[in-house]
Amino acid sequence: MIFITVGDMDPFDRMIKTIDLWLAEHPTSEKVIAQIGAGIYQPKHCDFVPFLTPNEFQKTFEQARVVISHAGTGTIITALVMSKPIVVFPKRASLGEQRNDHQLAVVRHFQRSKSIVFAETEVELSRVLDRVFNPDGNENFAVNDVASWPVDESLIQFVEGFVS
Repeated sequence: MIFITVGDMDPFDRMIKTIDLWLAEHPTSEKVIAQIGAGIYQPKHCDFVPFLTPNEFQKTFEQARVVISHAGTGTIITALVMSKPIVVFPKRASLGEQRNDHQLAVVRHFQRSKSIVFAETEVELSRVLDRVFNPDGNENFAVNDVASWPVDESLIQFVEGFVS
């Protein structure tokens, strides 16, 4: 299954429309479900829901073979924790999709991971989807990319102290 998510804050019609148009040209027998948030654009070439409960989100994420998402830190970290390959398309402040370009900063932070593929424009996203979903594709996600993310003991100690 392919899971598309825009997060639970702002709509991301540009991403949903780009993927939907790509799906129109590249039909798949694989189930595709999009969580579109408060978006206006409703995809015609995949199943969609506005929102998922946390439990539904978790279950859908677990079932996904690949996730396509905005550059939400929580979604990216969930993909890393669950060893799911993820295609990330950041929202842009210049296009009125966010207050600032923090999602571009998130992309820069996570770009070292081999289990994450980034696209910054609609054309790039379509090209990435061509590579990722081509049966003879050359996109090799490194699922469980532990080498890129060494354990940060200071962060673990901080979180343990906070929880205590």
